[in-house]
Amino acid sequence: MWWLDIVVKLGVLGTKVAALWSKKAKLWIDGRNGLLDKMAAVIRPEDHVVWFHAASLGEFEEGRPVIEKIRAQYPHYKILVTFFSPSGYEIRKNYSHADWVFYLPADTSANMKRFLDIVHPEIAVFIKYEFWLNMLLEIKKRSIRTFVISARFIPNSRFFSWYGGIFRNSLKAFETIFVQDKRSVELLESIGFVNAVLAGDPRFDRVDDIAQTDWKNEIVERFKNGQKVFIGGSTCGAADEDLLQVLINNHPNTKFLIVPHEMDVEPMEKIEMNTKGGAIRYSKCTAETDFANFQVLIVDTIGMLALLYRYGNWAFIGGGFIAGIHSVIEATIYGMPAVFGPNYQKNRPGIDMIELGACKSIQNAEELDAWFTPLENDDEALTNVSNIAFQYCQQNKGASNIILKKIFE
Repeated sequence: MWWLDIVVKLGVLGTKVAALWSKKAKLWIDGRNGLLDKMAAVIRPEDHVVWFHAASLGEFEEGRPVIEKIRAQYPHYKILVTFFSPSGYEIRKNYSHADWVFYLPADTSANMKRFLDIVHPEIAVFIKYEFWLNMLLEIKKRSIRTFVISARFIPNSRFFSWYGGIFRNSLKAFETIFVQDKRSVELLESIGFVNAVLAGDPRFDRVDDIAQTDWKNEIVERFKNGQKVFIGGSTCGAADEDLLQVLINNHPNTKFLIVPHEMDVEPMEKIEMNTKGGAIRYSKCTAETDFANFQVLIVDTIGMLALLYRYGNWAFIGGGFIAGIHSVIEATIYGMPAVFGPNYQKNRPGIDMIELGACKSIQNAEELDAWFTPLENDDEALTNVSNIAFQYCQQNKGASNIILKKIFE
């Protein structure tokens, strides 16, 4: 579509300007320099390709269980993963379960034609909500088997608006639309799409795989020392930090494991300075560290949180006072209650577990303390809510198998 090509090219031009001062924009531009030539150099015409596309890291993690099951069960396929955003590509560019990881070319007609000529996918899988119009139009022309997984649709999205005809038409490229909830099925049926399958969320399969991993951390185990631990996971922003600091000092007999979302030194130093029971950073610990005088361990290392939750009994999920909470089920898969700030409306598991009583949304330090205090010393109450959290996660497993069975039936 010529007009869409103009829009996309203007967007690329704007990103090039932003790249003069934005590191993320520069990565976006640099990552696409010579991109199609790089793909052509490694993808062979005889390769049988399954192509997965994700906007960013979060979406990739939702589709990851499906990718890894295809790798294990259908090893004759080559797997290509593409990202739109640097935050996904830069972290997963060496992902071992894919044969190739690249950025997605800008969505112009010419780019998409050459891209599909090079990649020639037998199966294309889009994770959650990356609907590029030129790309889907070209896919439809070529009759490539195409799916979207882990999708959620809401009534006020563009697909259901008066101006949404072109977006509704793009959905015709998909053989099957795998959705997370019944409401999405109903919404799609209301606009004439009867190819939606209620599969659920593959992230439950992913977090269960992590929970089953045989993994130990000697430093954390010595810090825990057989005691219960409150974990602050993906904490970010002053509100998260201030709330937890009050809770820490109000409950000196409980140990706290704080895992920030960003590795900024200043908030960590603030916790070390303000914690009456003593706080130490993980990077400063050795096999000889005596934790007797430390109530708080701050994990200043990325990539460990989903594994560290196994050491917890209660969890605070960060992000609820800014853009939105991070993964709840990374914690609750281990059978523990969780609490978070008010911005959780886009997190389906968070919504569900509030209704079930396994999670709680709070507005301030007083509400956080009121939630935690009854669970701190009442083992029966803690066990009850922990079981609710665990059972919810167990009952929602299996999306990956539903998706694979449908694709390869």
